[in-house]
Amino acid sequence: MAGPGALLAVLALAAGAAGGSCPQRCVCASNILSCSQAVLSSVPAPLPRFTAVLDLSHNNLSRLRADWAPGRLAHLHALLLSHNGLAFVSTEAFAHVPHLRHLDLSSNRLRALEENLFSDLAELEVLLLYNNEIAAVDRTAFDNLGRLRKLYLGQNHIARFPLELLREGSRLPQLALLDLSANRLRSLPVAELQALPAWLRDRLYLHGNPLACDCPLFQLVARGWRRRLSAVLDFQEELRCLPQDSGVPVSILALAGRELLNCSEAREAVLEAHLGDTVTLGCDSRLRAAHSRHWVTPGGEQVPEEAGNGSAAVLANGSLQLRALRPEDAGTYACRVAGPALNETLYVELLVHNFTLHGPHDGLNTAYTTLVGCILSVVLVLIYLYLTPCRCCCRGADKTPAPRDDSLNSSVLSATPNHAAGEPPQPRSTAGPRAPPGGQNGRFKAGGTPPAVAVAGAREGPRAQRKLSDPDSVSSVFSDTPIVV
Repeated sequence: MAGPGALLAVLALAAGAAGGSCPQRCVCASNILSCSQAVLSSVPAPLPRFTAVLDLSHNNLSRLRADWAPGRLAHLHALLLSHNGLAFVSTEAFAHVPHLRHLDLSSNRLRALEENLFSDLAELEVLLLYNNEIAAVDRTAFDNLGRLRKLYLGQNHIARFPLELLREGSRLPQLALLDLSANRLRSLPVAELQALPAWLRDRLYLHGNPLACDCPLFQLVARGWRRRLSAVLDFQEELRCLPQDSGVPVSILALAGRELLNCSEAREAVLEAHLGDTVTLGCDSRLRAAHSRHWVTPGGEQVPEEAGNGSAAVLANGSLQLRALRPEDAGTYACRVAGPALNETLYVELLVHNFTLHGPHDGLNTAYTTLVGCILSVVLVLIYLYLTPCRCCCRGADKTPAPRDDSLNSSVLSATPNHAAGEPPQPRSTAGPRAPPGGQNGRFKAGGTPPAVAVAGAREGPRAQRKLSDPDSVSSVFSDTPIVV
């Protein structure tokens, strides 16, 4: 009859045949397999199929090939490969561990994240890649990681990270922490980062990068400081940038000083609108899983969650919608958020301009109207200056011209009357040349008709005399000699 020792040996062999024995130089505790600091140059085999946690850190594994796990490890959810000097990871290396939730590849020698590198890890939640030599990140490297919550990429050589992965509805919809600290980022898409939800910006670590100083960067960091975001408060001394005229890093929060860029003060949330508009005030809380959200108007009234008061309503995502804005709707609104661990109050300032804005073409219409008005004004001035009829044009065509001696010019400028008082006027002689007409003191009268022209005018008749007398009449009107009555 076999003893108890033999029975235990049989059970151990059966267990080893079913699930595999503990590899040499490793420690097995239940479903945990620890092979750390075992001076391994390859993954030990065989691995027990029931392994849930596999620790291979602090070894000499320089390459992780597709066949590192000869069989499928359906229960494995944590794989630790840090401090191994890994320089290559196959894109098929994780095909046998589909339920992996925690992957640690930190403190290795990885230089690039190739396309679809982690696409087989649909259930991955935490990915540690810090303290490597990563300089290139393919935007498809994180495809199919819909459950990833934490991504650590600090202390690498990354000069550009595809931040479009963080947009709402992107490849990483559940991401709540992104560590890009101590890399080689020189500029940031501030507008895109500011548009991210506060619960993601609260864990977006950017300290330790050689960022170029500018006011948009200051506004981003200053808003985070006002909101008490952890990524800013915990590392505000390490949030530094490089001025253009100096290679000495300065604090980003000090850029508001006059000796630097003199950036304007950051304002958390200011929304401008016009009378009659419909606006939506967002409640951008740090708490991703909030129990409740309550809005309070500038007058101190709380907006009901189920239905608004006619012009205000709380939407399903916690935002406040205001319809048909009035001047009294302007002011500061408060959003009070209650979470499982803490509460938060956010403030949104609404400015209502006291005029309506009908559409985007109003500015163009105003400019067009002003231009047309200016052109019409110039045309009217030109018409007034050049097309106004003169006095000579207003005379009748059939009016008989007055005698030369009775013209306004001779009567005004001549000191001697045309004929003596009481004497009848002498008839005009048509024979022979006429003597030059006398003016003041017997001098030739300026503007008078020359003798030759007078003879020609006598021959051509009254038409020629009228044409020659018109300039005389005009010159007499504009003469500097005072009129003698």
